[in-house]
Amino acid sequence: MSNRHRKAPTGCTRSKPSSHTKQKREHRVPLSAPARQLLAEIKAAADRGAKGKPSPYVFPARGVDGPMTEIKTSWAGLCKAARLDGVRLHDLRHTYASVLASAGLSLPVIGALLGHTQPGTTARYAHLIDGALRTATDRAGAIITGSDTTGEVISLPRKMAQP
Repeated sequence: MSNRHRKAPTGCTRSKPSSHTKQKREHRVPLSAPARQLLAEIKAAADRGAKGKPSPYVFPARGVDGPMTEIKTSWAGLCKAARLDGVRLHDLRHTYASVLASAGLSLPVIGALLGHTQPGTTARYAHLIDGALRTATDRAGAIITGSDTTGEVISLPRKMAQP
C-alpha cells in the first residue's frame, strides 16, 4: 500500500487497491477535514526531521529511503505512551463504526466506509453507545406521551408479598 502524498487536495480520498481488499475491488473512502489536517501536519513534521531533501511519503521509513511498511512497532509504542493496554489497531475500526452508528448514520453508509459488502458484518462492528440508546428511548417516550421533554423519575412503592 503506497502512502505517497505530495499535496493534500481538498476533498481527497484514501484509495486501497483491489489487490489489498478481501472483495478484490478498489475501496475508496473520503478523508474528513481533520484527517487531512493531521496528515498534512505529520508530513510537515517528517519533512522537518528529514536529512537532506524531504521524503515524498507521508509515513517515511526510518533510516532508509521509502515508505513505512509495517506499523506494529509504532502502534505498540503509541499504546505504551498512552497507557492503553490490550488495544489492537483493529479496535479503531469498531470504535469508528460505533461512533457513526451512535450519531445516527445508517448501516449501509457505515459499511461502505469500512469496505463491507455484507450488512451483517457492519452490524457486528457498530455497537451503539449508551447515550445514543438513551436518546432513542427518550424520543420514544416523548412520542408516546406527546411530550417534548423527558419525564421525571419517581420511586414506586414495592408491592408487599402475600403470606
